Amino acid sequence: MKNFNLDAILEAMLKMSDRVSDLNFSVGRQPQVEIDGQLVPVNFPGLPRLTPYQTEVIALQMLRGDRELTRTLLQNGSVDLSYSIPQKTRFRVNIFSQRGTYAIVLRVIPDGVPTLEKLRMPRELYNVPNLKNGIVLVTGPTGSGKSTTLAAIINQINHDHAYHIITIEDPVEYMHRHVKSTVNQREVGSDTKTFSLALRAALRQAPKVILIGEMRDIETIEIAMEAAETGHLVLSTLHTIDAAKTVDRIVGVFPKDQEPQVRTRLSQSFRYVISQRLLPKLGGGRVAALEILKSTMRTRDYIIKGETEGRSLIDAMHDGQVDGMQTFDDEIERMWNQGIVSKETALAYATNPTNLALRLTDEPTSAPSSEDADGSMLSMLE
Repeated sequence: MKNFNLDAILEAMLKMSDRVSDLNFSVGRQPQVEIDGQLVPVNFPGLPRLTPYQTEVIALQMLRGDRELTRTLLQNGSVDLSYSIPQKTRFRVNIFSQRGTYAIVLRVIPDGVPTLEKLRMPRELYNVPNLKNGIVLVTGPTGSGKSTTLAAIINQINHDHAYHIITIEDPVEYMHRHVKSTVNQREVGSDTKTFSLALRAALRQAPKVILIGEMRDIETIEIAMEAAETGHLVLSTLHTIDAAKTVDRIVGVFPKDQEPQVRTRLSQSFRYVISQRLLPKLGGGRVAALEILKSTMRTRDYIIKGETEGRSLIDAMHDGQVDGMQTFDDEIERMWNQGIVSKETALAYATNPTNLALRLTDEPTSAPSSEDADGSMLSMLE
């Protein structure tokens, strides 16, 4: 790292595989890339492991002298930002301190904006861009493809409708150009201080569609519901493991005495909760499993009154396949039957592994199709 060229190092790391999702710089380790969910070291001559000085140099190059970002890192111990290799690759970056040193993780943002077709999304999701109002949530753990799914939905709206779309992101990931719609993208930190401030301002900016990168706090959730109730289509993400936990999470952030009111408002404003998990495929790579909760008379009733024995949202999704709903375990069982995932993987990623184990046969019922064998675009993008 004598003649330090960060972009050249990043490009060399990306060449390790076409399935690199993240780049990791941590003290005491070689630079690493994440491929199919596993960290792989990258060998650079003369660089057996990173020193505190080297990760600090990388961090400073990422910050590019931005005083606000630097102040945030020093005050909070971490900072989100975007970084790009001009004309080549963009990254979502998090720099954070650990044990007195800096570590850097870069998420690769693929070129171009994805489409629902390329992601091979369930047909039910093609209805989302045509919604006039309400809340659509995409949930799942970090790296499960939430941002990619939302970008595809925004892209479809952009091509189908002449709307004003505002996105509030931290940082901006996919760059949307104006097509039929006018798309304004605001970045937390550079364009606005917080999600809630930008969201409240958005209500005065005459958008039809508002994308919120993440609903992190009670104020953002409150304003998002208000926006949905006043005729806006609100798209956002939450870090929850499934649709039922998403409802619990939203209700749980409000004071207990407000629960009945919040449940009523949520039941009336939500349109879809789409939860995602990425599963390791047989033969390498990953495949996306989606759970879809849709607003119906039954699901709205369960949200208002809460789940009880025999009245669960999982049951409603399982029984609501004709309405376009699906559960994780039903999807994982399908993947097992088609030979896409192993039995061990199926059970490890299931919501109810005990019940799923009883449903799985000893052998898959069919070989994977060529389309399934290739995996979804979502798995490659994330």
